[in-house]
Amino acid sequence: MIAPEKSIASLSLAAAESDPEAFSQELGESFERYGFAIVRDHGVPQELIDRAEGKAKAFFALPEDVKRKYAIPGGGGARGYTPFGIETAKGHKAHDLKEFWHVGRELGAGHPFREMMADNVWPEEVPGFKETFLELFDTFDRTGLRVLRAIARYLKVDENYFVDTVRDGNSVLRMLHYPPQPEPTGEHIRAGAHEDINTITLLLGAEEAGLELLTNEGEWMPVSPAKGELVINIGDMLQRLTNGKLRSTSHRVVNPAPDRASKARYSMPFFLHFRPDFMIEALPGTVAEGEEPKWPPISAHDYLQERLREIKLA
Repeated sequence: MIAPEKSIASLSLAAAESDPEAFSQELGESFERYGFAIVRDHGVPQELIDRAEGKAKAFFALPEDVKRKYAIPGGGGARGYTPFGIETAKGHKAHDLKEFWHVGRELGAGHPFREMMADNVWPEEVPGFKETFLELFDTFDRTGLRVLRAIARYLKVDENYFVDTVRDGNSVLRMLHYPPQPEPTGEHIRAGAHEDINTITLLLGAEEAGLELLTNEGEWMPVSPAKGELVINIGDMLQRLTNGKLRSTSHRVVNPAPDRASKARYSMPFFLHFRPDFMIEALPGTVAEGEEPKWPPISAHDYLQERLREIKLA
């Protein structure tokens, strides 16, 4: 059980093999209360994490004109590079202080989802970038499915329920760079308060302070994993699917304390998505008798496009 004091669950994913029910219960309770959990022993090798971070830093260190070669006009930031000054949290006027790169799923010729999921682009200036991030994408994909199995047990549906819902899903791996802040930034912060669009998010690199979640009591609480641990949070798609039982919690990345202002912040979230044609509607048992679902059914693709328009990425 979650302790009475404020703390999100911190769990070993390896424990899901030895005691799946206990793991699922603690994980699910944390997602109900906070929308977040911290997971270690997750199966993403530290060597791969370090290699990916090195490749990301090498790309972001390139000259601005080189990086902008990989910004795709009209692509909504779905693949390649998104410069500073673009992404803006829903309801905010000030853009976030970040730049990022997106890697998506590789689909074969003739795949029915190709019209909804663009091809990847790769920076020729960073050797091994493609191989490293395709490996990390696939590793995240497998780890995410293990977490979803635990969530399915908590929801009392078949533990393999999510396997087909996310097969060939429109998942995105993002490499983020928040630059140093030697001067005041006014109303701009590294990432304005927002909720994630997708099913679940798996985040590496949050050990550098700044990530905070908004509690039910309206207080901002720091999320502080150890090096190499995953921060996992519920996205809006899963909140809709569970009729609000699992929370998609508002969170932000605040500016650094003065003694850390000279340091850049790097992180790598994996936004795990349902497949584009999956209809998101309340699971059986999540709507009380005599009540209507909180949200109407909508396809994962249509919901994604709706939300991307809100944050100026489509």
